Amino acid sequence: MHAGRVVSPVLVGREKELARLVSLVATAPAVAVVEGEAGIGKSRLAAELLGAPAVAGLRVLGGACVQIREPFPLGPVVEALRERASDLAEADLSPVAGALRELLPELAAALPAAPPPLDDRAAERHRVFRGLAEVLSALGPAILVIEDLHWADEQTVEFLTYLMSVLPGTLRVLLTYRGEEAPAAVRAITARTADTISGEHLVLPPLDAAQTRAMASAILETDEVTAEFAEHLHTRASGLPLAVQELLALLRTRGTLIRWEGGWARRALDELDVPSGVRASVQERVARLSPAAKEVAERAAVLHVPVPVGLLAGGDVEAMDEVLGSGLLTGTDGLVGFRHALAAQAVHDAIPLGRRQALHAAAADTVRRLRPVPLGRLAHHLRHAGRTGSWLETAIAAAEQASRLGDDAEAGRLLEDVLNNTDLPAGRRAELTVKLGWAALELLRPPPVVPLITRALEQDVPRPLRGNLRLLHALHLERTRTDNAGVPDAFAQAAEDLESQPGLAAWAMVGVGHPTGGRPVGERKVWLQKALATLPAVDDPAMRMLVLGKVAMIFVEVGDPRWAGLTDDLRRETAGRRLLRREVNAYRSIGGGAVFSGHHREGRRLLVAAIEEGAEPDLRGRLELRGLVNLAVADYLDGAWEGLAARLEKLLDDFGDEPGERVLLDIVTICLDAVQGRREVGLPLLLDVIDTARARGHFDDLVLPVAMLLRLATARGAPEPAIATAAEAAVHWEASGLWPVAVRVLPALTEALLAAGRFADAVDVVEQHASRLAGLDAPLAGSVLGHARGLLAEAEGRWAEAAAGFAAAADAFEQIPALYEAAQAHEHAAACLFAFDEPGAAGRLRQAVTLYADLGARADLDRATGLGRRWGIRPPAPAQHGPAQPGGDHALSARQEQVARLAAEGLTNQEIARRLFLSPKTVDKHVSAAMRKVGARSRTELARLLPSS
Repeated sequence: MHAGRVVSPVLVGREKELARLVSLVATAPAVAVVEGEAGIGKSRLAAELLGAPAVAGLRVLGGACVQIREPFPLGPVVEALRERASDLAEADLSPVAGALRELLPELAAALPAAPPPLDDRAAERHRVFRGLAEVLSALGPAILVIEDLHWADEQTVEFLTYLMSVLPGTLRVLLTYRGEEAPAAVRAITARTADTISGEHLVLPPLDAAQTRAMASAILETDEVTAEFAEHLHTRASGLPLAVQELLALLRTRGTLIRWEGGWARRALDELDVPSGVRASVQERVARLSPAAKEVAERAAVLHVPVPVGLLAGGDVEAMDEVLGSGLLTGTDGLVGFRHALAAQAVHDAIPLGRRQALHAAAADTVRRLRPVPLGRLAHHLRHAGRTGSWLETAIAAAEQASRLGDDAEAGRLLEDVLNNTDLPAGRRAELTVKLGWAALELLRPPPVVPLITRALEQDVPRPLRGNLRLLHALHLERTRTDNAGVPDAFAQAAEDLESQPGLAAWAMVGVGHPTGGRPVGERKVWLQKALATLPAVDDPAMRMLVLGKVAMIFVEVGDPRWAGLTDDLRRETAGRRLLRREVNAYRSIGGGAVFSGHHREGRRLLVAAIEEGAEPDLRGRLELRGLVNLAVADYLDGAWEGLAARLEKLLDDFGDEPGERVLLDIVTICLDAVQGRREVGLPLLLDVIDTARARGHFDDLVLPVAMLLRLATARGAPEPAIATAAEAAVHWEASGLWPVAVRVLPALTEALLAAGRFADAVDVVEQHASRLAGLDAPLAGSVLGHARGLLAEAEGRWAEAAAGFAAAADAFEQIPALYEAAQAHEHAAACLFAFDEPGAAGRLRQAVTLYADLGARADLDRATGLGRRWGIRPPAPAQHGPAQPGGDHALSARQEQVARLAAEGLTNQEIARRLFLSPKTVDKHVSAAMRKVGARSRTELARLLPSS
């Protein structure tokens, strides 16, 4: 063995990156991301930063994510904080920090008493996140370093995303990850940081030949190596610093490096075959160790993470010294492990299977001696040791621990593994499947649980468990859309078995009564009534609100006026406090349904409340983003189109991985583009999105693309295919009873039928809609039917009757508000008034032109101005202002006015947040809403435009 330096004593090829990081951490708050492939030098750059003089006065709080996951969320954050009790001894922490006692028992002496538990898991997590942010603030000035985020658990990602919105003014954050392995959620952590946070995102490139030569010179402690050798080394290492180090260590071990005229060179090129990459070089270096040292290296590779030196050495000090001297392992604070995960994996993969099993068995015995016992690692080693029974018990215990701590992703992964790979008694299998089913519903990308639920239902299990399984079966079928026809039956079977659990039973009943379920309207009403009758027996307020919200959403879309009373009940039960997650969903569901059904103002108020009153416990921001999707739809339907295209584009980026939300965003984007002429919208594009919405059971969403398809097809002179598509959609609307929503299509459908020469069919379809809408709570009915009947009168030359119908429809549309529809009705009214030389024609045309111009509806504007020219009238040039906004909703809420006045006084978002005990993100939202409502373009203008106190 030829001893020598393994790691470069100086940083090579990263001087500019280090300088940028040093400059960044000189200010706070600040966040830096270092991205790069394995072995590129992320950890070395971070270590150099932490050793820089600029960091000398900062507390360094460090943690790393590991490949073998533990059923313990927030692992790297816990690692960064668990030894900081003494630093917090004098800190004045608020009661919310007491929520950290279970997560960080090491800090118990410095933490307040634990607060009472909450019923909402998301709210519990949010309270923990607030506590962590407060502790980090109390430890400032500090730098938090979290490495290898590509292996992060879901809650760590959620916390760091949350932390970016409340980053303390004394904290710097450094994050590292492998770009090719990092999920979208990791990349999104720093995507929406406030302007007050300084930031850097560094992507480390491979070393070039000159930098490789400099690194080799530093490791070999010489001024120079030959150019030939450096070029060969660069080629074989592919510019990876880790590979450079490993290859030099291997060459040294082989004795194939020689000094040549004051430098280092290789022996003849044809005499040396250096393996490319890291794997072969590491394996050869281990093979050259003594048997005892090799065993230590293999034990370390199997353990995978650093462990106390005593546990690894097994009493053989000489073997430990040898392997440490080789540079393969490194020791820090009494813990010994491989310098890099790639090296550990290379050694692990080279161990023969039988020996590897024995080493995993020994590793299981080793980690059992750690306190607390790392259940995830223990389960991993037992599994690979072939100890199936012990692995099963440990994996279940790990899943239960993960579930208890709110780590649904890890609980789901462990339970899925257990259920797929073991034979269990029927009752135990059912219990674990139920746990997996509920955990999976919390996940953005759930595992495929339907086959596991089906398998559990094939066995004889107690009725309450069977009810849970059937409900979960229905919910997962509904979510995945893999068997739409089977969903209502699954819900009905669940309701029968859940008599002893009224909350879940009511939820199942609502599932049967959903309009997309295919059951007859009368039967659905019975099930919904049963759900409402069950609610008094439901003790859980959040479950009561969930059911109430679902029933109210259905009622508003089918025109049942009871939705308003149920919504009032929801408001009363949630008044004066933040909304829990299920309550946010209830507000959003009703608000979205109300908007589609024509209750634009009330729907918008509910959606705004869902966002403003429910953002704090929304850890991933998904509830808020879904609310913003619904608000974008409301803006489209209202005709509030200024900046809408940009908002839709941003939301499409946010929901690229959620098809359920994306289909609605695609629909609105395509329809807006078609009207504003941003791109050529072909009929196939609309047909594709119609097919997608229909396949997912989004029958209410169908109205927008079907209406646009009819308009475009009619304008292009080929309405019949679009009429056929509308007829197919009408079958779903008829079966679902969604007439208050479906009526939006009527004007476009009537016009298409008339263009196709099918006057009688047009009359029939108008009267069919009128009949279906009779007695329903359908705000659009009057204006839409007036417009459609105006089209019929216009087709027969009954100009005065048609004009009156169009004018009344236009005025009603403006009140809703539905400004695009109002503009169309104004234009039709003007055309009819021109036809019998009525003086009011010019005024109606001016209104249409103004609205079209405000909306940016280019083709419609050209058509309307062309109409004026044909009658010898040149409409005035439209005013240059933004799209008309819905009237009547400009009043500031009490919180918006409070925040706006502080902003007008010159306070920053951070200062307002501290004064009002809000997050800066919430403050920013209130300021933006206030500026939008009063028409201010800056904080200075906001101060001038705010109403006097």
